[in-house]
Amino acid sequence: MKKLTELFAEKQRTISFEFFPPKTEKGMAKLYDTADVLAEKADFFNVTYGAGGSSSKATFDIVVELQKRFALPVVHHFTCVQHTYDDIHKALEQFKAADITNILALLGDPPADNPDYKPGPDEPKFAYELIKMIREHGDFFCAGAPGFPEGHPDTPTKELDSEYLKIKQDAGAEVVFTQLFFDNDIYYEFRDRVRAEGVTMRLLPGMLTITNYPKLIEFCNTCGATIPQSVTDIFEPIADDPDATYKRGIEFAVEQCQDLWDNDVPGLHFYCLNKTEPVMTVYNALKL
Repeated sequence: MKKLTELFAEKQRTISFEFFPPKTEKGMAKLYDTADVLAEKADFFNVTYGAGGSSSKATFDIVVELQKRFALPVVHHFTCVQHTYDDIHKALEQFKAADITNILALLGDPPADNPDYKPGPDEPKFAYELIKMIREHGDFFCAGAPGFPEGHPDTPTKELDSEYLKIKQDAGAEVVFTQLFFDNDIYYEFRDRVRAEGVTMRLLPGMLTITNYPKLIEFCNTCGATIPQSVTDIFEPIADDPDATYKRGIEFAVEQCQDLWDNDVPGLHFYCLNKTEPVMTVYNALKL
C-alpha cells in the first residue's frame, strides 16, 4: 500500500476523511457505506484509536477492510498509553504483515476508568518514542504526528509546543494532522511558528462542520480548542434551532475551507464523524 509520503510526491494537495470505530454492527455498516461515498473524493482515510487502546482490534480491522475495499491508503492511529515496548513491536509487525504502511503516532488519552494513569517503566512516555520505534522499520512506514495550532493543553507555551513538534520530526515524523480550529488565523500563526522552528512537514488542517453548537462547546472544553467570538456570535443565537444551525454550519465550513485552500494549505482533512453529510455538501461547494 502506498505511503503518504509517496502520495505527497505525486500530489501537492490532498483530500482526506477521518473515521472512528463504531461500537455496533449497524454503526460499522454505516461507516462502510459512508466510505463508499467518500472514496470517490478521497486521497486517503484515517481511523482513530480509542483511549487506552480500547478500540485497537476494531481500528486494525477497519483499516484492513478499507484498504481492501477501496485500494486507498488508510492511516492507522496508534497510541502509547497502556502499551509496553514489546506490545508496540508486536503491533508494528502485525501492521507490516497486513500492509498497513501509514501510522499516526500519538501519546493517547488515559483510559476512561483510570484518568490518573501513569506509564510504567516498560512503556513509552512520549509520542516521539513511538515514532522512533516506527522508524526502526526503515522506510516501510510513514509516521504522522498530531499538531495543535493553539498549543497542546498540557504544554505551557506555544513556543515549547513548536519545539516538541520539531522533536517528533527529528525522530522521523513526516506529516502533521492538526486539531480542529475555527479561526484560520490560528492555523496561519501555527504554520509560521513551527516553520520558524524548522518544521518542514506537511501541516494538514483538521476540519469539522458545526452542526450542534452546545455539543461543540462541550467537545472543545475537553480538547482545548477555542471557540472564537465570531463563532459564538453566529451560532449562539440559533443554538436551539437545529435546521438553522446545520445550514449556517455548512456555510461557515465552506467559507473556512475555501479561505484555507486559497491560502495554499497542502490539503483538507475532514472529521466526518462517520457520516456523508454535511461533509459532502461542504466538499461539493468548494472551488478546489
